Amino acid sequence: MDLTSALIVDDHPLFCDALAMTLQAVASIDTVETAGRLADALARLEAGAGPDLVVLDLNLPDVEGLDGLIRIAKAASVPVMVVSSMTDDRLIGAALRAGAAGYVPKHSARDVFRAAVDTIRAGGTFVPDGYVPHDGEGGDTADATERLATLTAQQARILELVCAGKLNKQIAFDLSIAETTVKAHVTAIMRKLGVQSRTQAVLIAKQASFASVLQDMR
Repeated sequence: MDLTSALIVDDHPLFCDALAMTLQAVASIDTVETAGRLADALARLEAGAGPDLVVLDLNLPDVEGLDGLIRIAKAASVPVMVVSSMTDDRLIGAALRAGAAGYVPKHSARDVFRAAVDTIRAGGTFVPDGYVPHDGEGGDTADATERLATLTAQQARILELVCAGKLNKQIAFDLSIAETTVKAHVTAIMRKLGVQSRTQAVLIAKQASFASVLQDMR
């Protein structure tokens, strides 16, 4: 896999600069762009920006839980490497199930970033030293994450708006699509999530949030 360009999605400019220099110096990444919000990153991807790798911080201003990872993994169609200050094994496992091709703690040395990119470049999945998957880890949260990962990018966006309490008519206006199209997507979302109502779909989405994941860790 040829990885020569990357899009870093992180709201800390100094860390973005440091990470960009690290990727260029040790991982043969020639071109690096940055975005401070998930919405900015998605807009770039939708406009045709084509990085070979997305490097994503999970804790962004416009993201709740793992929704950002799920949405950008769908939109990018390239590997997504999570770089986060949170390193609990259950969160790492949840991120991998949500579509991450690798997970690197923010405090890692440069050699770790080189190893992570090399692993992803070779088609593998990178996990940090010491990561231990748990049997049946996450319980209901793991199941919710796996079901949410089956949604398309558009379905994930519509579910986000449903979670915000918006009606089909409002969603259609926001996304500039027909209301009948929204209804079709909502039906498909409920089918994929295995639920019978919008309320149940919202509950599934909430189960995959950081709050739920972190609560399961206690």
